[in-house]
Amino acid sequence: MSYRLYIPGPLTVSADIVQAMGKPMIGHRSKDFVSLYEDMQPRLQKMFVTQDPVYLSTSSAWGVMEGALRNVCRKGVLNCMNGAFSDKWNDVAKRCGKYAEALQFDWGKPIDPEAVRKALATGKFDCITFIHSETSTGTLSPIADIMAVVREFPDVISIADTVSSFSTLPIAKDQLGVDILLTGSQKALALPPGLAIFAVSERARERAKQSADRGYYFDLIEFHDNHVKGMTPSTPCISLFYGLQARLHQVDAEGLENRFERHRRLNERVRAWGYGKGFSLLPEEKFATRGLNCFKNDRNADLERLNKTLKSRHKLVIDGGYGKLKGKTFRISNMGDESDATIATLIAALDDALAEQGM
Repeated sequence: MSYRLYIPGPLTVSADIVQAMGKPMIGHRSKDFVSLYEDMQPRLQKMFVTQDPVYLSTSSAWGVMEGALRNVCRKGVLNCMNGAFSDKWNDVAKRCGKYAEALQFDWGKPIDPEAVRKALATGKFDCITFIHSETSTGTLSPIADIMAVVREFPDVISIADTVSSFSTLPIAKDQLGVDILLTGSQKALALPPGLAIFAVSERARERAKQSADRGYYFDLIEFHDNHVKGMTPSTPCISLFYGLQARLHQVDAEGLENRFERHRRLNERVRAWGYGKGFSLLPEEKFATRGLNCFKNDRNADLERLNKTLKSRHKLVIDGGYGKLKGKTFRISNMGDESDATIATLIAALDDALAEQGM
């Protein structure tokens, strides 16, 4: 049984993307592959708002999140943490044998730039990680303010995860000064999981050259040396590349500003529905992300029952809270291919499922 996914990723993949991914296979060292790779590059740079190369890795975003640390962290890493995924980065850093400290904020709270300044001023760190849109809580941290602080410390390399914000709102990599800006395929791009997309600055690559233990699979220098030839270091999932190419052409056709506006409009529509039903957001509204809404379960709805009703009666599913917030919050995505019509269908289904609980 298939369901339309309104969870914060993976999302439902449209039929035209599935069809694009079914193109005949080609060799990853062939001219056809180089043409495929090079066709995507200017479109990716436009989306990242960067002149830096944009690399493609057949892995989850976590592969690049870990690999980036191996490439650029020599002294120590400051992990800014305010949710399940940003918290995990600290554990990953320690497992990589890096000196890592946690700059912890409550789940649902944004990263405080002044706290970042105070921590970096200790001189203990040459690397910082943060998640722009913490998917577990629907919280959007002020990336421009954070990066304004990071730029005060020229020896600190920045690694920013934009997995659930990329293509939902503008993120100008070069203007912000982010060294490694990464995203994944399974959220706002509405592709199957398994592809990491990341833009890397020259100074991050120079730092990587000084790191003897950066490994191979996520070696930024290997990525760059192959990139200039229109290739990837290792055999990629070419079907996902076909899907990404099709998606990039669709983004071109829609226009980035129109895409941003659509995500804003649909996000606010779902938010207005939640408010109308007596639910509040977990983060402050001004720090709420654009690709999903994370609502507090203020009315103590039976979220498991809610999802069972949505699945059986309406063939769709939302998220009933992540990690320690399970049952206490619920998350509804408006990312990817959602439209006014699909969100209207979702809201009608939610109304029906809540009515079953007398809400």
